[in-house]
Amino acid sequence: MVWLLGQRGVHVVTLDNLSAGHRDAVLHGELVVGDMADRAVLDRVLSSRRFDAVMHFASYIQVGESVTDPAKYYLNNVAHTLALLAAMRDHGVQRFVFSSTAAVFGEPRYSPLDERHPREPINPYGRTKWMIEQALDDYDRAYGLRSVSLRYFNAAGAHPEALLGERHEPETHLVPLVLQAASGRRPHVTVFGRDYDTPDGTCIRDYIHVMDLAEAHWQALRYLADGGATRAFNLGNGDGYSVQQVVDTARAVTGRPIAVQEGARRAGDPARLVADAALARAVLQWQPRHGDLRTIVQDAWRWERRAAGA
Repeated sequence: MVWLLGQRGVHVVTLDNLSAGHRDAVLHGELVVGDMADRAVLDRVLSSRRFDAVMHFASYIQVGESVTDPAKYYLNNVAHTLALLAAMRDHGVQRFVFSSTAAVFGEPRYSPLDERHPREPINPYGRTKWMIEQALDDYDRAYGLRSVSLRYFNAAGAHPEALLGERHEPETHLVPLVLQAASGRRPHVTVFGRDYDTPDGTCIRDYIHVMDLAEAHWQALRYLADGGATRAFNLGNGDGYSVQQVVDTARAVTGRPIAVQEGARRAGDPARLVADAALARAVLQWQPRHGDLRTIVQDAWRWERRAAGA
């Protein structure tokens, strides 16, 4: 996102405590190392110049960890986000773009999922995101703070020139896990369940390229700048790919064998999770351009080869 904003001529100040981020990933603008829980840091940054908007990416995102350590998630994802919103209000910043998630929906009642689908999160991670979405609606009505919540489905891929890619510790996303198995950085990838009600028995997910995600955020900024109302949008391609399709595509792209270990189903994994992003296309004028699975895997493989020193 920072790279794209730089390409569009926008000056960016990035606030990151670097607990999971990387200093060298800030390819444009200014980096302030600090925590959004630190009100003194927020006051110093927000008073240093006039900000048009704040974009919030600083949530914890691991579903399993949210179940075993919910306090960590409620403190950071809810309490610290509310602290950020309080600082914004005090400094007159009235536009906010929030990274939300498909986890707000819980178990799908139908597929693909549109914005009318009931929000019934089934884990603390999803609940923290849904809490903030509801708070943002209230903040708009009470304080005029307008926001866009963007519900990611499965973010994947990398910058096409391998400038940036996924660097999580631990890594939990399927595409980098499969490609790490291809590069030799991991002995195998685990497929959790082959008895789902899908054509090949493995779970189906909607993978969205990170470049398309960044473009959606850019369109959200423009929407708010043009006076757009507070809304939430689903972000996905509307095309579902199974776990087995991801493995097969990675084998085809890399030309390497990828060892697969069979695992049991994971609790709470729905058979299908696919987005209906028609609202984002219509209202935000957003058009995904990097959407097919092969492109996602090719770009992620370019990054993985660099990370692996290949």
